[in-house]
Amino acid sequence: MGKDNVKRGVKNEVKGAAKQVEGKVRNAAGAITGNESEQLKGKAQEVMGKVRKEVGKAQRKGGP
Repeated sequence: MGKDNVKRGVKNEVKGAAKQVEGKVRNAAGAITGNESEQLKGKAQEVMGKVRKEVGKAQRKGGP
């Protein structure tokens, strides 16, 4: 396992977690304003963030 994979993994985990938070905020804002489109976009961001975070975990543990 190389140092580059560990660094890349940590970076992807952090960015993924941030994207999840952005999505949750966007989803909540959409719910408050009644904007279903924003809610859906927020949910999509959450999913993308979760995927990136999991990719980062795999990289950190020696995956691709």
